Amino acid sequence: MTHFETALLFIASYILGAIPSGYLIGRLHGIDIRKHGSGNPGTANVYRTLGKVPGIATFLIDFLKGFGPTWVAAQYFFIPGSMDFSKGHWWIPVTAGALAIAGHIWTVFLNFHGGKGVATAAGVFMALLPVPTAGAFVVFGIAVAVTSHISVGSMAASVALPILCFILAKDYQRPFTLLALAVCALIFYTHIANIRRILKGAELSFQHKKESGPAEGAKKE
Repeated sequence: MTHFETALLFIASYILGAIPSGYLIGRLHGIDIRKHGSGNPGTANVYRTLGKVPGIATFLIDFLKGFGPTWVAAQYFFIPGSMDFSKGHWWIPVTAGALAIAGHIWTVFLNFHGGKGVATAAGVFMALLPVPTAGAFVVFGIAVAVTSHISVGSMAASVALPILCFILAKDYQRPFTLLALAVCALIFYTHIANIRRILKGAELSFQHKKESGPAEGAKKE
């Protein structure tokens, strides 16, 4: 691996992460998803606004945006135990994953206003830490089943992931826990508006479907 190849990896990670899948799927259905429901071009809003199939499609694409570049980084740019920052160090797959998540949240294609990063982060960690990530998916499912709120499931999973990483990760995977902690904080940051609605009892359930109309509030939440 060369510095040029690593730079290409990082650029590709951001660009892939920045593909606004929810927005594009909305356009295929004749709407600007940013003007419906919560206004967020992510899985939950697409699911509520357009239905199950578009919502699942959005999740899968967003998941693969994170999984693809991070898997390539973990397979071809990472040497477990390497202390050489220019070759095989753990910072390379971590940076690739972080850039994919950043691309999703701050996409250059939508004036740097994208989704909340949950599905893309799930793809990143499935590539880096599959066993702890599978456990976080279980936590997500339980939280959503109990509360009917995807936002609650997302935040619960983001808390569970670094804990599960600490318990289940192999020695060479330990540094990836740092990214899990950072992403946990980021997920809570991108869900500030959801937390406010939850506290007010106004958060939409994933089963709720808006008929049509402007997004709730001037800010995309």
